[in-house]
Parts: sequence; structure tokens; C-alpha cells
Amino acid sequence: MSERRKFLLIVGVFLIAYFLPASDPRVKGALVESFAMLHEYAREHVLLCLVPAFFIAGGISVFISQDSVMKYLGPLAKKWMSYSVASVSGSVLAVCSCTVLPLFSGIYMRGAGLGPATAFLYSGPAINVLAIIITARVLGPELGIARAVGAVVFSIIIGLLMHLIFRKEERMRTEKDAGMFERDVEQRRPIWKDIVFFASMVGFLVFANWARPIETTGIWAAIFAAKWVIAGIFLAVTLVSAFRWYDGEELKEWYSSTWDFALKILPLLFGGVLAAGFLLGRPGNEGIIPSQWVNSLVGGNSLGANLFASVAGAFMYFATLTEVPILQGLIGAGMGNGPALALLLAGPALSLPSMLVIRSVIGTKKTIVYITLVVIMATISGMIFGSVWG
Repeated sequence: MSERRKFLLIVGVFLIAYFLPASDPRVKGALVESFAMLHEYAREHVLLCLVPAFFIAGGISVFISQDSVMKYLGPLAKKWMSYSVASVSGSVLAVCSCTVLPLFSGIYMRGAGLGPATAFLYSGPAINVLAIIITARVLGPELGIARAVGAVVFSIIIGLLMHLIFRKEERMRTEKDAGMFERDVEQRRPIWKDIVFFASMVGFLVFANWARPIETTGIWAAIFAAKWVIAGIFLAVTLVSAFRWYDGEELKEWYSSTWDFALKILPLLFGGVLAAGFLLGRPGNEGIIPSQWVNSLVGGNSLGANLFASVAGAFMYFATLTEVPILQGLIGAGMGNGPALALLLAGPALSLPSMLVIRSVIGTKKTIVYITLVVIMATISGMIFGSVWG
């Protein structure tokens, strides 16, 4: 950050603090909500979600060869392969829009094409089996199926559109970095060792964050009861494979890369969470924006209702699976089915904190286009669904 930007930031914070009507009850409540949301985020999502994701991202940047990334997700890879891999990745990652950011940063900085990388960015938090099943159970099978189909289609279309819109810049990026990929592709170890290592890290991330199911019996409840045993096994495999198969220099690079991702992403995330809490509050609690405004704007199936649901969902922060009870309450208050789907398709994939981090990775212009595509497609999908199932 330049000295001028630092100065403007300091001045901006000073002016907000100076003129903030701190004695107003709503402002007081919004300030409490902003720190309450940060408190919940720190307790529930940093240690078990973000920290493992940082280690996975660091591992991607150190242990995964650039040739492998380019083969499956690079700008020159076969489109059917790269978008298939990117779009289904979220089915095994029950992560939120913030937890997926280190993984997105890792594969993009490693050479993945913009299209497949943004397809993965959307699919990571939008598509996971548990969330779709819970959506169908709580909100109805129609919404569950629409969410599943919409999320897969979204990830592919958004990735393809990002590639087409910025194909000139992507071509220049590929040509500029062409020399980076002219390297010895000899494997330092059997590929199955890398697969086991990364699968164990992903396994720990998934099972350590396995949410309590609604029903107390069945396979999901059984998995929840054994989640720490399963997560512990994956963690043990990660540690054993790391120290047996990788040398000291590689491990040092892994730790350094992980730390770099944390330093780059955490400040933006924490700042975004504070802002989101101040503006919108937590579920059941008011931010500076009255909740009745939200409820009054998302009834029916009009263009305005669907657009507002998409925009509000895009800026709100949803921890994994929390969008379901939030929507349950909104539907009970009169929210239409169309806006409900629009929020489901835009909300989990985006948030104000994630927007700040995405901008730092791919730049302002690409981030604005990505957000716009998500909002427009969510709005159109909501209107279509609302007209059929309204």
C-alpha cells in the first residue's frame, strides 16, 4: 500500500470515528453486532476452517507442480476437463465463501486459467452435498434440486464468461509467464504420495467442520458423532506423510507460503466481517439496516425482489449451512420462492469480506465483473424458479 493510500485510509477512519453518532441506539446496536460477528467468526471459523485452508493453499503453491495445474486447470487445458474439474470440486468441500479464498488464490497464482479458477471459486462454497441435502429437507425438495442444478451450471457459465470477457488479458498472461512452465517435469516422488497428502488435509477440513444434522439418526448423524475420530485420522495421516515424504527445505517453504496467505487474507477478512456485521447484523439481530426493510423487499417474485435478494445475499456473510435457517426465517416472514433461490445462489458464493480478498488476487475490474455475473444470473434464476414454483 502506498503512503498516499495509507494517509487516506487514516483520514477516512478518523472522519468516520469523529462524526459517528455513537449515542444513537441503532448505531450502538450495529457496533455491538459488528464485533459480535467477528467474535463468532473467530471462534467458529478461523481455527478449523481457515487455518487448514491456508495450509492446503500453501501446499498447492509448493508441492503441486505448475505443469499439473496447467494440465487440468490452465488456460490451454481442454475446456471440458478444466471446467469439469473446477465445477465439481465444491461437492467435496463444505466450505464458506471465505474459506475457499486461500485455495482459489493458490491455484490461480500457480497458473490456473481465470475461467477454471473462478468456476472453482464459485463452486467451492456453492456446491456441497450436505448443504444441498439440508436445503431439500428444510426448505423443500424443489429448492434443494434447483440449488444443486443452478450451482453446477452457474460455476461453468460464470467461468466461461470470465474467460471470454478477459481472454485478451489471459492470453497476455499466458504468453508472459510461458517461460515459467518450461521446466523439468520429473517427479521428485510418486504422485500417489501427493494425492494422499492433499486428500488427508481436505479430509480433515471437511470432517472437522461437519455440522450437526437436523435429525438425530441416520448416516449424517453417525458421521457427526464420529467426526473427531475421522478428522483425527486424517490429521495423523497428514502429519506422518508430511514428515516422511517431504524434506526439511520443502516443509520450510510450505510453512512460509502458508504464512504469506494468512497475512494477505486475514486482515481483509476481519475488516469485511466487521463491516458486514455493522450493516446487516447477525441472524435474528439488527444491524444499521433495519431487518424489516429486507423482509418487505423480498416478497413476491418481481424483478426488484429477486435483484434485491441477490445483491443482499452477495454482500452478507454466510457461514457454511447457516443460509438454510436464515432463509427458513425469511420465508416464514413472507419471502418468495424466487428470491429465496436467488439468495441461495448468490449468498454462499459471495460476501463482503470475500470480495475484498478476491480483488487483491485478480484485480478490481475482474472482481466487479465476477460479482455482477453472479448477481445477474442469480436474479434471472430466481425469477424463472419463482414463476414455476411461486
